[in-house]
Amino acid sequence: MIRTRFAPSPTGFLHIGGVRTALFSWAYARKHGGTFVLRVEDTDLERSTPESVKAILDGMHWVGLDYDEGPFYQTQRFDRYKAVIQQLLDTGHAYHCYMSKDELDALRAEQEARGEKPRYNRLWRPEAGKTLPPVPEGVAPVVRFRNPVGGSVVWEDAVKGRIEISNEELDDLIIARPDGSPTYNFCVVVDDWDMHITHVIRGDDHVNNTPRQINILKALGAPLPVYAHLPMILNENGQKMSKRRDAVSVVDYAGQGILPEALLNYLARLGWGHGDDEFFSMQQFVEWFDLENVSASPSRFNHEKLLWLNGLHLKAADLGRLAELVRPRLAESGIATDGGPRLEDVIALVRERVQDVNALARECDYFYRKRTADSADVEKHLAGDAPARMARFAERLAALPQWETEAIHGLFKPFCAEEGIKMGQLGMPLRVLVCGTTQTPSVDAVLALIGRDEVLRRLTA
Repeated sequence: MIRTRFAPSPTGFLHIGGVRTALFSWAYARKHGGTFVLRVEDTDLERSTPESVKAILDGMHWVGLDYDEGPFYQTQRFDRYKAVIQQLLDTGHAYHCYMSKDELDALRAEQEARGEKPRYNRLWRPEAGKTLPPVPEGVAPVVRFRNPVGGSVVWEDAVKGRIEISNEELDDLIIARPDGSPTYNFCVVVDDWDMHITHVIRGDDHVNNTPRQINILKALGAPLPVYAHLPMILNENGQKMSKRRDAVSVVDYAGQGILPEALLNYLARLGWGHGDDEFFSMQQFVEWFDLENVSASPSRFNHEKLLWLNGLHLKAADLGRLAELVRPRLAESGIATDGGPRLEDVIALVRERVQDVNALARECDYFYRKRTADSADVEKHLAGDAPARMARFAERLAALPQWETEAIHGLFKPFCAEEGIKMGQLGMPLRVLVCGTTQTPSVDAVLALIGRDEVLRRLTA
């Protein structure tokens, strides 16, 4: 059975690259009827925080990527890691190293001065016929993995193709710190082994970790998963996305009024494609997704395209759900929807005009509270005899037997003919007086929703 995992580190928020990794891992498991596992890699005890863990779980919930198992926490598995480290020590695949940090720094400085790649010199690595230095007193050792010296690590990456890295390029990796706590690269290996992960789908910044992890798996006699390294996401300037420059947190997009399904739809198209299809549901994505069509090249984030897709999803979204998103945004501006038109009806009228939920809320506000009109609009559309004309039109509105869009629309043509004006000379002043803006949907539909009493109050105020 296919088993994939998403394994974020809780050292900050759930970022956009992580969401795409989770999405592809989730989709691959769903496509093949497999299992999607959530694992929290919290071995960095100094940087991992409960707040960051909550941000990850909340972010996964917001985007709707449901996991089948987990969340599992590495900090709750330390006994297991220590047991496997002891297994490697017992089989000669790991050893204690007493080189201090100062000694290691000095070694690296010397190597760099000679133009060499800095690496551990295997001083404490046991070899046949080798005499190790005397064990220094009071020094707690690290545990290093005994990496093979010759040959290469080769794997067929499901995205990047064949990758080969010489073992000469790899150091004897530290798998346990002086305090006995295990390191990231080691914990990942044990977790993937114990959790029977068949496909490791992750960012290509982990490519350099893969040969080290493969060698540890081989030393343990564990099966190797399929590796698939996803290309990096660049910002619109072609640079690596930065927390300082770019909106990279899922929370940022929620605040910007982006729907989760639109964000997932957009991220799915960053590095993967299904013909010319741009707008699709997650159900369709799961049906279409495969690793073969994931590009090995970096993708560039385009906020305008995200907004365009978000607009399409807004038009397709359930009106009741949109109302639940818009209502608190209106409340933040001091606008209550009680006593006004049904919010779902307002949203149905205006959502064609916007691309995000924040703009949708702004487009709804004048149905419940007249905006303060721009002075230029007042000067342009309410000069001369326009106010008197609006008063005459208000009388026609007041006399309507039925307050509905068709009846209001039926007043326009004869009134304009009587007044000798064009429709714009009626519609624009109406919008400014009733709504406080010249930008609205069809004015007859707007008036019908606002309601007779409120329209007449605004016209005569």
